[in-house]
Amino acid sequence: MAGAAVRIARHPVKGFTPEPLERVRLNAREYFPCDRLYAVEDGPSGFDASAPAHISKQRFTVLAKIPKVARARTRYDEASATLSVEAAGCAPLDARLSEQEGRDAFAAWLTDFLGEDASGPLRVLAAPAGHRFMDHPQGYVSIINLASVREIAERAARPLDPLRFRANVYVEGWPAWVENAAPGQRVRVGQAEGRVFKTITRCLATHVDPTSGERDVDVTGTLFTAFNHLLCGVYVEIERGGDLALGDDVEFAP
Repeated sequence: MAGAAVRIARHPVKGFTPEPLERVRLNAREYFPCDRLYAVEDGPSGFDASAPAHISKQRFTVLAKIPKVARARTRYDEASATLSVEAAGCAPLDARLSEQEGRDAFAAWLTDFLGEDASGPLRVLAAPAGHRFMDHPQGYVSIINLASVREIAERAARPLDPLRFRANVYVEGWPAWVENAAPGQRVRVGQAEGRVFKTITRCLATHVDPTSGERDVDVTGTLFTAFNHLLCGVYVEIERGGDLALGDDVEFAP
């Protein structure tokens, strides 16, 4: 069953601006490149960089917890590890997240921006080698079926920006909800191949408009009422690496 990748995105800082890509190299049993490399701790999380383990998203400045995060616009330069951030009413900031000074500067900027919306104190965490700040311990590569998003929008009676679902790959051409039966199936993602290992259970982050930073649609309520589940999207573990570019086929393999 063939579809095509019509949008590819990474999220260098967990919870913050998705960054569009034209192509990416997907490596076997690795996370999506430059995705969730950093996270901002909202009060002590217990994260130990010497023994990194999965921690609930509610310990971080994410949309499910603080919708206002969407109003901060970020861009990450991978070569210099520099994050640029701006928001209405705030001076823009360039901070090198590979250095403690830069991480502290971003935390201070964000503390001023979020104000009482944050529990604090805020601290920027860098993922140690082999770890990422994913919503699932094996987040790897996430895929959204745009036909399913359109069905949610139809039931919610309003347009939904697919970026609410914060995926890495957005596919056009699959029938709606075909992905819900996909766990265990092989899938070709451009030149890469992998296996779907889990459907994605959605949370309050999808309620937040990615532009306004307002909770304006009860996506999870719509999913449960209209479809009797809370699913939208799948996680894929890449087993054979390869390139993925916009327009490439994304299809379930026999």
